[in-house]
Amino acid sequence: PYYVLPNRDLFVRATLYGAEPNLMLFADTCVVSPNPYDFTTVASDIIRNGCVRDPTYRSYYSPDRRIVQFKFRAPSFIGRYSSVYLQCKMSVCNRYNYSSRCYQGCIRRNKRSTSDSDE
Repeated sequence: PYYVLPNRDLFVRATLYGAEPNLMLFADTCVVSPNPYDFTTVASDIIRNGCVRDPTYRSYYSPDRRIVQFKFRAPSFIGRYSSVYLQCKMSVCNRYNYSSRCYQGCIRRNKRSTSDSDE
């Protein structure tokens, strides 16, 4: 457990442990929710598809590519719940595979248009 008040900074550090030195870590999606089983209904996106969604997000540089660290301000809704949960989906990649998910960064999803041929 990590205790924090609403609108206070939370610091997150994820570390990939293992003997393989050529792996790296990438934070793809991080979401805060009061429900550990539902990260969509009442939720606050910090990162989504590699894109920063929270204006209070700040990343911290690490020379070790197996470490991802950042901070963000706790969403104001956390004061209404006894517990909230942070779920992060991480990608592990070969650090020299420049076409891997870790090097793609922010992936913006285009909205699909509908036309008569789609019906």
